[in-house]
Amino acid sequence: MARRRLHFGRRGLRRPDRLLAAACLGAMAAAGQAPLGFWWLTLPALWLLTWLVTLPEDTRGTAALGWAAGAGYFAASMFWIMDPFYVDPARDGWMAPFALVGMAGGMAIFWGLAGALAGWLGGRDRTGRALGFAVGLAFTGLLRSYVLTGLPWALVGHVWVGTWVAQADAVVGPIGLSMLTTLAAAAPVAFGLVRGGLLVWALLGSAVAFGGWRLRQPDPPARPQIVRLVQPNAAQSLKWRPDMAPVFFRRLLAETEAPGKRDLTIWPETSVPFLLNRAGAGLGIIAEAGQGAPVALGIQRTEGFRAYNSLAVIQPDGRVGAVYDKHHLVPFGEYIPLGNLFYDLTGVPTYAPSQGYGYSPGPGPQVLDLGALGHVLPLICYEGIFPQDLRTGRRPDWIVQITDDGWFGTLAGPYQHLAQVRLRAIGQGLPILRVANTGVTAVIDAKGRVLKSLPLDTQGHIDTAIPGALAPTPYSRTGDWPMLEILLAAGAGIVSRRRRLGH
Repeated sequence: MARRRLHFGRRGLRRPDRLLAAACLGAMAAAGQAPLGFWWLTLPALWLLTWLVTLPEDTRGTAALGWAAGAGYFAASMFWIMDPFYVDPARDGWMAPFALVGMAGGMAIFWGLAGALAGWLGGRDRTGRALGFAVGLAFTGLLRSYVLTGLPWALVGHVWVGTWVAQADAVVGPIGLSMLTTLAAAAPVAFGLVRGGLLVWALLGSAVAFGGWRLRQPDPPARPQIVRLVQPNAAQSLKWRPDMAPVFFRRLLAETEAPGKRDLTIWPETSVPFLLNRAGAGLGIIAEAGQGAPVALGIQRTEGFRAYNSLAVIQPDGRVGAVYDKHHLVPFGEYIPLGNLFYDLTGVPTYAPSQGYGYSPGPGPQVLDLGALGHVLPLICYEGIFPQDLRTGRRPDWIVQITDDGWFGTLAGPYQHLAQVRLRAIGQGLPILRVANTGVTAVIDAKGRVLKSLPLDTQGHIDTAIPGALAPTPYSRTGDWPMLEILLAAGAGIVSRRRRLGH
């Protein structure tokens, strides 16, 4: 019996059931993301999706299947994007479904591009299409990590966080982990169940062996100083209410004053209801609560019309020490893209950060000298998802991330953010102290393991030594350049194969 083929007419797909299947497989692949971590569902879902992509006859069809799969994947993995609109549901709740549809559909364009690459690179060769889709998913993951300031959330390689495979991030980074995953899924389609299965075992087995070896290596000694991480659990819907802001401020002070030795206290992002440059007696109160130790806190500040989302170190005498301004801002959340350009062209200040609409970016990554506590690289919230933001002229001794994940609910967003920060620790070989407003506050060692944590929606503090740093990793030295070269070379190899076969 002749195999039935999928045809495309001028009006598009004639088999919408395959689009539906692709969307369902994309949603199934998302089960590997935190908090579920079901990587063993991601692999078969991507395998079946790759098989599906090898069936259509033209590039338009593979692009449509890729987009449908991406829509399912991002809708299932990033549904938390609706939660910020429910902070004030009476005012903003109606926008939540549109935000999810817009996010899923927009991010799915990258998977659609991966599908198009599969069709273009592989032609009519099924093996070439399967490998092209694997390379395309990894390549478009790299693209969305950088394009328009980037959004490398829910990369395919993130499904390995918490497993031995994740340790490979120290060598190949998150894009390398993604390519490892997509190639493992594509191998049975490209080379058959037997040969492809052997390749899967070789790929994943090598990563598991490396991860096990790395985790068995001796841990570096911790620094002797004690750091207190304070989680006030200020609900986002109440945080800025005039009657509740003093309540949350008192929580921060109480946790800071609690008995116990510490050499530094850290508060989360935007901890206090006043500006750094208009603090009044606030800084003195904070310094007194520190009981002789400095307090590093998330705080907003202004310079003229410009506003900054900052981390400031308050010294024991109440003076302001080191200050870091967040430089990688959230588009449409913290600023309007091209807002300053619009102002320069029209003279209309609306949306321009330079005129007080949104935050202005700081100058870039900055390593702070904390004396006996060593050199620390601060990250504020969203900056923790960008490995390129961790490469600085001077290597820090440790990293601190302050964040307010209360915007993103309690189901998936905060856990996915934590998972990505764990990869940053592995990729840099550096410990990370993470301080979150509503959780998850965590102590993460240089191998990405969570040593201590406070759960979501909990008030409390952690007293911890700073875990030791490992030697610089290969990925911390090279970044994503080697993976870009590998991806381009792989694409060229697939095209060369197609030409040899006459496809």
